Amino acid sequence: MTPARTSTRATANTRARARATQDGHAPVSMRNGRGAPRSRPQKTAMIVAQRIVADIDRLDLGVGDRLPPERVMLEEYAVGRGTLRESLRFLELQGVLSIKAGPGGGPVVERPDASNLATTLVLLLQFSHGTYRTIAEARDLLEPIMAGMAAERISDASLDELRETIAAMEEGLERSGAFLEANKRFHDIIAWESGNELFGLVVDALLGILDGTALGIDYPRHRRAAIIKAHRAILRALEAHDRAGAEEAMRLHIGEYFNYAKRKFPEVLTQPVTWDSLARA
Repeated sequence: MTPARTSTRATANTRARARATQDGHAPVSMRNGRGAPRSRPQKTAMIVAQRIVADIDRLDLGVGDRLPPERVMLEEYAVGRGTLRESLRFLELQGVLSIKAGPGGGPVVERPDASNLATTLVLLLQFSHGTYRTIAEARDLLEPIMAGMAAERISDASLDELRETIAAMEEGLERSGAFLEANKRFHDIIAWESGNELFGLVVDALLGILDGTALGIDYPRHRRAAIIKAHRAILRALEAHDRAGAEEAMRLHIGEYFNYAKRKFPEVLTQPVTWDSLARA
C-alpha cells in the first residue's frame, strides 16, 4: 500500500471514530485481528452506567445512599448532560436507582429485585412466542433440585419461616389472596435456602410471571388442602435434611400442580406469555 493510501485510510478511520463518539458510541474497532466483524460498539451511556454501578460497589453504597450531584458526575465521567441522564434513566429502569425530584433530590441507590428479571424474561418469551407451559416445565425441572440443595443447607430460622407459611395457608384456606401469598413465600424461601442466589432470583421471577389466578386458574378448597399437605411433606424432608426426600416431595408437588393445570385449564398453558399479562398478575 502506498503512503498516500495509508494516510487516506488513517484519516477515514479517524473520522469514523469521531462520528461514533458524536453518535454516543464508544470508539472501538469493528473488526478483530482476523478481519471478522465484532459486535456493535457499546453506547457511551451504557459504559457510563457500568462505571456508576462499579463505583456504587467500590464505595459500598447501600439502599438510600445518594449519588453525587449532577455537576460532579458530569466532571467525574467526562460526558455531556444528555449522556449522563440516559445512563441514570437506564439504571432507574433496572431498579439500581430511583430519581428523587425537587431540592436535595437526585439519584438514590436502590436494590434491584426479581421483578426486573421477570420483565426481561417475559419480553424475551413474548418475542420468542413462548407459552405458559414453558414456565411450568421450568418449575417442574428446577424446583426439585432447589429443594434437594436446601435440605442440606437450610437454617433453623428458615425452617421456622416455612412452618409459619403453612400456618398462614391454613388460616387463609378460605381467603384466596392470603393463601396464595403464603404459598409463594414457601417456594421462595426454599429457593433462596438452596444457597444459590440465581435459583432464588429465578423462582422469584417465575412465581411473579406464573400467577395462576391472574391467568384464570382456580384453586377450590380441596385443592388448597392438597397443597398444604404437599407442603408439609416437603417440610418434613427439609427438617430431616433429607436431600433425596426433599427432591421427591417437591417433584410430586409441582407435578400435581402441572397435571391439575393440564387437566382443568389446558387453555391457560397454551396461552402466549405477554408483557401485559405480567402487569395484571
